[in-house]
Parts: sequence; C-alpha cells; structure tokens
Amino acid sequence: MQEVYEFLKKAGTYYLATVEGDQPRVRPFGTVNIFDGKLYIQTGKVKPCSKQMAANPKIEICAFTGGKWIRVAATAVNDDRIEAKEAMLDAYPNLKASYKADDGNTQVLWLKDAVATISSFSEPAKVIKF
Repeated sequence: MQEVYEFLKKAGTYYLATVEGDQPRVRPFGTVNIFDGKLYIQTGKVKPCSKQMAANPKIEICAFTGGKWIRVAATAVNDDRIEAKEAMLDAYPNLKASYKADDGNTQVLWLKDAVATISSFSEPAKVIKF
C-alpha cells in the first residue's frame, strides 16, 4: 500500500473512474492519504462522483509518472469519522479553504480489496494487493 501511495503522490494527478448507469466517468483527482492503515481519497458529497460511488462503489484509478503507469481497482468505502477527514485536510492544507471536516460535504473514502498493477514498457508488471 505504501508503494501505491508514493506512486500516486509522485504522479500528483491521478484519474478516478466511476460508473454512472452504464457510462464510465473519469476525472482528475489529486488527494491520497494513509490513515488508520488504509489508503484514502477525498471528494465532496455534492459532486457527481460521490453519488456515483454511492450507487456503485467499484472504482479504478490510473496515473502515469517516470515512464510507469499504475492502475488500481478497488471498492470505495465511505468513512464519516471526523478524524479521517481531518487527517486528509491536514495532508492537503490548501483544501481547507473549500472543505471542513464537519461541513457535511467533505467525504473521505478508503480503498477496500484493492489490486494495484504498476506497469511499464521495459519491466514486468508488478501487482500489489491490499
């Protein structure tokens, strides 16, 4: 999990895929944090991606950096604990202008049953499960 976290942090931007009905939806994200031994992402409950993950929590993440790319398939699990939200906002202080841990909008989700594959054109793929 630590290696996946470091890859996503290094990439800076990753792309989160959700499903809306039968249509895939992809958008850029940048928040990733480890809290309580789990890998977390963050969004706002008012955003379409939050509603999509509530309807179908299966997601995929993709990022590219340093000639390698990562794909992470997981189930996004909502965590409403203030501590989890505060940890994410502390990791990304710039978000505090738009989000508060107790604002009713901030949402953090941890990745359950995650399978990450790191690939390149020059090395065998590496699979990490957490």
